Amino acid sequence: MPDPRFFRSAGPFPLGRLAGIAGATLAPGADPDRLVASVAPLDAAGPDDISFLDNRKYVDAFAASKAGACVIAPALADRAPSGMALLLTPKPYKGYALIAQAFFPAPAARPGIAATAAIDPTAVIGEGVEVGPGAVIEAGAEIGAGCRIGPNAVIGAGVVLGERSVVGPNASLTHCLVGARVTIYPGARIGQDGFGFAMDAEGHVRLPQLGRVIIEDDVEVGANSTIDRGAGPDTVIGRGAMIDNLVQIGHNVQVGRGAVIVAQAGVAGSTKLGDFAVLAAKAGVAGHLTIGAGAKIAANAGVMRDVDPGAEVVGAPAIPKRQFFRQQVMLARLAEGKGD
Repeated sequence: MPDPRFFRSAGPFPLGRLAGIAGATLAPGADPDRLVASVAPLDAAGPDDISFLDNRKYVDAFAASKAGACVIAPALADRAPSGMALLLTPKPYKGYALIAQAFFPAPAARPGIAATAAIDPTAVIGEGVEVGPGAVIEAGAEIGAGCRIGPNAVIGAGVVLGERSVVGPNASLTHCLVGARVTIYPGARIGQDGFGFAMDAEGHVRLPQLGRVIIEDDVEVGANSTIDRGAGPDTVIGRGAMIDNLVQIGHNVQVGRGAVIVAQAGVAGSTKLGDFAVLAAKAGVAGHLTIGAGAKIAANAGVMRDVDPGAEVVGAPAIPKRQFFRQQVMLARLAEGKGD
């Protein structure tokens, strides 16, 4: 059970409603009126909890689980312990995520402005906005209805924040237009100068960064991540993109819809990342490249050339996945031979 000091449950819910939320079908024998109190992992769930199975690695844990209900693919239903109610769906992890959101929805804004917040009189504040202690909202900024601005966050002059967006404590936004339902986690920096200058032995000359950051709807930007504003064209983060903690995105980068960038990855300036592409942890992408839609960049990879749509690359410099593992096998055989 999640700690009630930090997480407030909206439950209980009847099984039939949870099945509808998950887009699942109740298995024969499951009582749609049976109440479920909370969500829990397989090994910790009790008779009043619902869990899920999405990986065959955990089939034994599923078979031994005391969960009252479970979201599961139909192919594994025959491994269920006696008495467990099953919610059948080909996408159990997604179904469980939707159920967990229903039990523990994101906190709504608590309308009001803290006494220590500093808001310029020309800023436009929508209805139902929450502004935390020490937050700063500068001249001409526009804050949409239902937004939450955390303690000590800074919303720079002219910044636009769409409705029901969240800016975490100590985050700072400047030179950016942000869509609706965007979550910017604590310490993130959006819209600061891009890293652009003319290199010269007599002294580097900084190029004014005259673009913006455009963040479309339903994006998440993780804690302490940074997104530089464009040098002239804008830096653009597409709708539904998920950016983890400690990510660096350079100026003029275009991140496609639903793209995923995992912790400590970096994307250099003017690179285009296609829709639903994935950069795993610590991946680095050089500038002025095109990463195709649906491409997958492995953890620690160093990408120095364009990547085709749907391709999977590994290593530094990054090469196609199958080629990488063939090389690893060959190197292992050579090393074994040398050892003889």
